[in-house]
Amino acid sequence: MTTPAQPDHGPTVVVFDVNETLSDLAPLRDTFTTFGAPDGTADTWFAATLRDGFALTVTGTKPSFADLATDVARGLLAPHIHDADAAAEEIVRGFRNLSVHPDVVEGIDDLHTLHLRLVTLSNGATSVADDLLARAGIRDRFERLLSVDDAPRWKPAVDAYRYAADVCGVPIEDCLLAASHPWDLHGATRAGMRTAWVNGADRPYPRCFDQPDLEVESLVDLAAQLGAVAA
Repeated sequence: MTTPAQPDHGPTVVVFDVNETLSDLAPLRDTFTTFGAPDGTADTWFAATLRDGFALTVTGTKPSFADLATDVARGLLAPHIHDADAAAEEIVRGFRNLSVHPDVVEGIDDLHTLHLRLVTLSNGATSVADDLLARAGIRDRFERLLSVDDAPRWKPAVDAYRYAADVCGVPIEDCLLAASHPWDLHGATRAGMRTAWVNGADRPYPRCFDQPDLEVESLVDLAAQLGAVAA
């Protein structure tokens, strides 16, 4: 598939993935180990929640992220703790009360200074993004908080990204998705969005996905690169 040609001007809307891109999942690793689960279970949980959400999406079901995350946590914790139901609910409560990565506040302020429109697009609930950004003191920087709860399908289905552009009232090529997940960037590219890979872990980008337009190590770096384009 040939992706649409991008316009000469920079993006006017920056669309942020929320879970893991803005929020720091590290505290959940300690929570899982407290319940006796092996190291790495938190990462398995998050990846399995996405996997199952993608599977349900392509078979015509749009699941609730919280319900799915609870089910996956229950299954992973059951071999290690008697009351896996209560433990799974605690995991999801912890997920709802995470903090942003250290670079996020400065990066968002820098992007706001560039007069870019900032929105989120999450596979999770809008309330999770709202609380996360409010705790960080940057909720007012965001024009809209969008969720696939109101879109036709979960990301990375192209409908989700088109929904975000439609709500913002701009051509999709005027949007740039900033995300830490290559699958998310691939979907956005296929929909016609520009993309920026937030690669704080300095990983190689998977060759199987469409390559991002930008690669940045932090949101501060993203603002610097977009500012250079606008100058």
